[in-house]
Amino acid sequence: MMSLEQYDAWYDTPRGHWIASREFALLLGLIAVSPRATLLDVGTGTGHFARRFAKAGLQVTGLDPESAALAYARKKAGDIPLVQGDAQDLPFADACFDYCAAVTSLCFMADPAAAVAEMWRVARRGIILGLLHRHSLLYRQKAGRGAYRGARWDDMAQVRTWLARILPAPTAIHARYALFLPDGGRVARALEVALPASMPYGAFLAVVLQRPPLSLKEASTL
Repeated sequence: MMSLEQYDAWYDTPRGHWIASREFALLLGLIAVSPRATLLDVGTGTGHFARRFAKAGLQVTGLDPESAALAYARKKAGDIPLVQGDAQDLPFADACFDYCAAVTSLCFMADPAAAVAEMWRVARRGIILGLLHRHSLLYRQKAGRGAYRGARWDDMAQVRTWLARILPAPTAIHARYALFLPDGGRVARALEVALPASMPYGAFLAVVLQRPPLSLKEASTL
């Protein structure tokens, strides 16, 4: 089991930096960023992606159930607010963030559908999911081993089963894939540029669920 320090340091390795950059670029490309857009990072862990979202111009709040993770994240978070809480019972009012994001954190939750429903409740514009993708080379290599021990690997069919709990239904669902060869070598990097992000065989699955606009009645209560 990696320590928080080891996990965060992995992002500074050449492979870790490349993987995280590819994942983040995919996620960021699925949303509209503006200086006033707010985002809740659910399962923020060490705060790596919270810091990336903030650097991209979003007003970010991080949430995690683990006090140790939050204590570590606060060392690097700058002015990013960090809150302790459960993804399946978010301590926020309805529609209080533009977006909610969960980057690989759902992969370690017992009831991801409940977390998705809660994220949907507190988001005005949509939710962004970063998932470990079952139909990938990384799954064949790493599932059940090392840092991936205990992680769940999902696909779009599984994501769609989570939507049964959310109302109103999404107006659009977009999926993109990255990390087709996850070793980070020269061939992997060339292939990553050449293959379309719509090709459903990457190790990282990025999904955005777009909410319909708030009704006048809903907007008036905010």
